[in-house]
Amino acid sequence: MTDHMTSTHSRRVLILVENLPSPFDRRVWQEATTLRENGYLVSIICPTGKGYEKEHETIDGIHIYRYHLPFEAEGAKGYLIEYFLALFHTFRLAWKVQFKHGFDVIHACNPPDLLFLIGGFFKLMMRKKFLFDHHDINPELYEAKFGRRDFFYKLLVWFERWTFKTADISIATNESYKQIAVERGGMDPAKVHVVRSGPKLDRLKILPPKEALRHGRPFLVGYVGVMGAQEGIDLLLQAAQHLITHLGRTDVHFGLVGGGTSLEEMKRLALDLGISDYVTFTGRVPDQELLEMLNTADICVNPDVANEMNDKSTMNKIMEYMALGKPIVQFDLTEGKVSAQAASLYAKKNDPVDMAHKILQLLDDPELRKRMGEFGLSRVKNELEWRYEAPKLLKAYDAVFAKR
Repeated sequence: MTDHMTSTHSRRVLILVENLPSPFDRRVWQEATTLRENGYLVSIICPTGKGYEKEHETIDGIHIYRYHLPFEAEGAKGYLIEYFLALFHTFRLAWKVQFKHGFDVIHACNPPDLLFLIGGFFKLMMRKKFLFDHHDINPELYEAKFGRRDFFYKLLVWFERWTFKTADISIATNESYKQIAVERGGMDPAKVHVVRSGPKLDRLKILPPKEALRHGRPFLVGYVGVMGAQEGIDLLLQAAQHLITHLGRTDVHFGLVGGGTSLEEMKRLALDLGISDYVTFTGRVPDQELLEMLNTADICVNPDVANEMNDKSTMNKIMEYMALGKPIVQFDLTEGKVSAQAASLYAKKNDPVDMAHKILQLLDDPELRKRMGEFGLSRVKNELEWRYEAPKLLKAYDAVFAKR
């Protein structure tokens, strides 16, 4: 029996997350429940969100403390205000957790790369350990959002480096992120643990299709994710227009699940392109409705824009599609290919016309769809599911506590 099982509360963890509420953030919740199941006392500090308005609640033995942010940021100045407020509330609530439950390790999930200020304070003043969970490469995310490498980009590179310098151990979601931690962050490779975001199959259940979601059409193309600038929803809508208008495929409907700052803009774009009757935007919905859409879909798509950020990032949606046995069409991106392999067709980078033709190829080949879907499901079951990643998370924590 390893030492993380020896005492119920001999190891106490405080997880900090700023961009999504818990338990909505699936990776964070999987990490938290894995630690809890292995004898850790786990607390989380995060923002509120739709359906997660309570400032404090305990779910599955995990103590969740939430704070309210007054707006959803847009623009560099908006993000600075959001991050300042988030830091203030996170620091305030960290003291509350310290007095009420205690913690030995701060587990900080980015974005932003400013949580090292809190981790560093508690490390310096109270001898806590600091573990950095690298979810996003923020300099590349800034460049993807705003299209420039200016003062703020350089500032983000500086914040990223100081985050890695402060961390005792860091967790990378893939090998590309590990390379950044080592080369740009200056971390010892032995202190960087790769823990991929594998899906849990007890949540992603295969269900019968819900025919009403097809809106009377034979085929449904599904998408789940954020409606933001770098997610390429505009490229997907252009692909849909080409498929429907230029290729004459009026037998296909598109179901897009997710919320975000670009949702209303994308609805207007669908109207402008003349395809709004062929597209359903659900906004953010409960898991059951998400699963209904994806289970009904014949094909799932990932239109993430080809840029440095998306090329090096592992997208949860890809593995969720695979876990439900769905064939995928996406642009030709490095980590997307690492995840999906033969479960996906790969369109030319940022080319909506080629994406439309790849979708058409799958629509017209049920055998290929079946073969690709079966490959993806088998890969998740045998290689990518969270149960293969959980021991790697526990190993990273053993390394943290070995330093105490």
